[in-house]
Amino acid sequence: MENTTPPTENITAQTSPSEPPPSYVKLAMRNMVNKKGTSLKHFFVTTVGLLAFLIGISYLTR
Repeated sequence: MENTTPPTENITAQTSPSEPPPSYVKLAMRNMVNKKGTSLKHFFVTTVGLLAFLIGISYLTR
């Protein structure tokens, strides 16, 4: 059987015992840095979608 441990266990194992486990924000930032291309793509798709939505709503309500 494969060793399937959640990512948080791997990260907490790397920290020293005296340090508290990393916060959710720190883990999210580390994940974003590790996956630059995917994060940037999602950011730009979200930005374009939001702009299209706002322009569409402003066009419909003029």
